[in-house]
Amino acid sequence: MEPFIALLLILGIVVLIGVVYYNKIVGLKIRVGEGWSDIQVQLKRRHDLIGNLVETVKGYATHEKETLDKVVQARNTAKQAEGQDSATIQSAERMLSSALSGLKINALAEAYPDLKANTNFLQLQAELADTENKIGASRRFYNTTVRDLNTIIEQFPGNLFKGMAKAEPAKFFELDEDKAKEIQEPPKVSF
Repeated sequence: MEPFIALLLILGIVVLIGVVYYNKIVGLKIRVGEGWSDIQVQLKRRHDLIGNLVETVKGYATHEKETLDKVVQARNTAKQAEGQDSATIQSAERMLSSALSGLKINALAEAYPDLKANTNFLQLQAELADTENKIGASRRFYNTTVRDLNTIIEQFPGNLFKGMAKAEPAKFFELDEDKAKEIQEPPKVSF
């Protein structure tokens, strides 16, 4: 009778470990989905703000029309990518970030004192900066959760339960190579 009890105890421990890992994997899959959803919400907010910002700036900065047109085109491409796969969205967002960096909103404000004093422009500029911060925070949350999920489904004993939980490795939300290099370079300060 004692070997039977020991066998039941071992089987119970194995089942308990399985339940814990299965639930942890499912929870991480849900958090990855939540993180991706947060990124999409912030990107949609960014797209809406950029449209309003461009319209406000257009009235002041007529000779920057080409740059503004590139921003509008990149924004429209990014809006069309909403709801598609992550690679398409990331590609469209890289184009939009690149176009926005060409706009140099702070330089525009300095060049056009009336624009700098425009409360609508100032509010949009602040909201866009806040949205960029929220996108960064959402990306960090998403990437941390992706890391946790990928780690648990590749390590033992989680890898034994990933099939049962229908878990696949998730992809990180990454910067393009130019942005990564730009971040690693120290800022240039001139007086």
